[in-house]
Amino acid sequence: MKIVIADDEPLARERLRALLAGQADVEVVAEVGDGHETLHACAQHDPDLVLLDIAMPGIDGLEVARHLQAFEPRPAVVFCTAYDAHALSAFDAEAVDYLVKPVRPERLASALQRARMLTAGRQQRSGEADGARRTHLCARLRGSLRLIPLEDVRYLQAEEKYVVVHHARGEDLIEESLKSLEDEFGERFVRIHRNCLVARHELVELRRGLDGHVQAILRHGDRPLEVSRRCVAQLRETIRSL
Repeated sequence: MKIVIADDEPLARERLRALLAGQADVEVVAEVGDGHETLHACAQHDPDLVLLDIAMPGIDGLEVARHLQAFEPRPAVVFCTAYDAHALSAFDAEAVDYLVKPVRPERLASALQRARMLTAGRQQRSGEADGARRTHLCARLRGSLRLIPLEDVRYLQAEEKYVVVHHARGEDLIEESLKSLEDEFGERFVRIHRNCLVARHELVELRRGLDGHVQAILRHGDRPLEVSRRCVAQLRETIRSL
């Protein structure tokens, strides 16, 4: 079993590493100290299990777990934390176990067994936990990944089986459906076409083109975007309320 240890406290990582040394068929493939590093390590090593702290700088452990739900293959997650207040959220994020520090050897062994059973028998599932709210989108790039802050996203455009994320630093492809993104981030994005969602803060005005079609003008867009007829009325109301 390949394992990533993710904790911002070096002593906590050292303790977990020492406990794992007594387990058969276990290999620690990476030790990391924050959420960004955790996702990069998982993209690089495809671990079977992540021992994941919750309170980490940047992206916390709960959000990391939600991002990992979209990985293929998807690693099992065991939270290791100093607090028990996040237990319900942890299981909403589909963790296989929740260990309170200091982690006891017998509890770790039990969690490892749960992870082995899960990775051996479950069918891979994708999607986000109900009620999850991410702050970044995750684009996988040949053994690495790019995390795109939602506040930097200008619009999302469906293209075959991918969605193109147009953001402040360029464009990236993500393997999520436009419908699932609309369901999760409907308060942030508005649909202007069956294949396009636009960030509400990017909308400036609607303008009718020479061909008679309505177009959306974006604050930072390099070109107008076509608006479908059925979206025009709702979009006008949205712009008036901004």
